[in-house]
Amino acid sequence: MSVLKPVIGIIGASQCNKDDYKIAYETGAHIAKNGAVLVCGGLGGIMEAASKGCFDNDGTVIGILPGLKKTDANPYVHIAIPTGLGIARNVLVVHSSDVIIAFPGNYGTLSEISIALATEKTVVYLPGTWDLKKIGYVESAFFKEAFDARGAIGLALGALQSRD
Repeated sequence: MSVLKPVIGIIGASQCNKDDYKIAYETGAHIAKNGAVLVCGGLGGIMEAASKGCFDNDGTVIGILPGLKKTDANPYVHIAIPTGLGIARNVLVVHSSDVIIAFPGNYGTLSEISIALATEKTVVYLPGTWDLKKIGYVESAFFKEAFDARGAIGLALGALQSRD
């Protein structure tokens, strides 16, 4: 019997609007309520909102930081991992996650989505996120659209169950 908890990665912009903050917070709360661990880049914006939602609901938050100082982590991170890798830490965020939930973001978010899809990890994306289907073919088994926090968690947990 495995004692490993599922790890859900949250990716998105380091600055966000109130609506995205609210959905990210709710997503983090659902992660905690479902007994999963949240991993993210550990900074502000989407990462902080999801971290706070998870933290406020007694979940565990791991922040994989781009810099060398643990103190750079948002205040809701339980385990801060400073890497000194800058944007290259995105590989660690993805590889540490069993499934990814993507929020609107910039090129760092795009790189994480690409890394996840290249390694056949499911990416659940919310409105405003990079829609790779507009660029070309994306395997729908690994790229799923959600419209709210509950839907995102449902798709993420479903993807984990279908892998087992």
